[in-house]
Amino acid sequence: GASFFFICIYMHIGRGMYYGSYLFKETWNIGVILLFLVMATAFVGYVLPWGQMSFWGATVITNLLSAAPYIGTELVQWIWGGFSVDNATLTRFFTFHFILPFIIAGLTMIHLLFLHETGSSNPTGLNSDSDKVPFHAYFSYKDTLGFAIMLTLLATLSTFAPNILGDPDNFTPANPLVTPPHIKP
Repeated sequence: GASFFFICIYMHIGRGMYYGSYLFKETWNIGVILLFLVMATAFVGYVLPWGQMSFWGATVITNLLSAAPYIGTELVQWIWGGFSVDNATLTRFFTFHFILPFIIAGLTMIHLLFLHETGSSNPTGLNSDSDKVPFHAYFSYKDTLGFAIMLTLLATLSTFAPNILGDPDNFTPANPLVTPPHIKP
């Protein structure tokens, strides 16, 4: 599901770049913030299974913050809640994974509000005032086909091959002192 979600997001961003939507500063900036929040939500969700990959992934990725001059080490220890990733770290990540989607939903409303203030760009470059119609019906019908196709693919994958995209190391009991076997130095 997350892969399809990010594919849709990247297609949305690509379309916006192609049609020059970055000129609508408020809408674009809220969209960039939304992208960062979605990536943060995905990261804290990635380390949630409380398996071997959770400890290793949280350790490696959050350790990148140690590259920040002067405050890097303290920042990493603050995020970890100690000197290593532990149950408290994963519990904190679970809290963020629960709260961030609500913030994302609120920012999505603001994103749409700014979009409706300016109208969206169009490939012809002409004034689109004459094309403005009530939002719901026309656009909802237009997007239903793509949504139905994505939902069908996701449901088919989830039903017939639920573990095909999973990582077997998530079923290994967690040991923060050992790197997962498939990770090579």
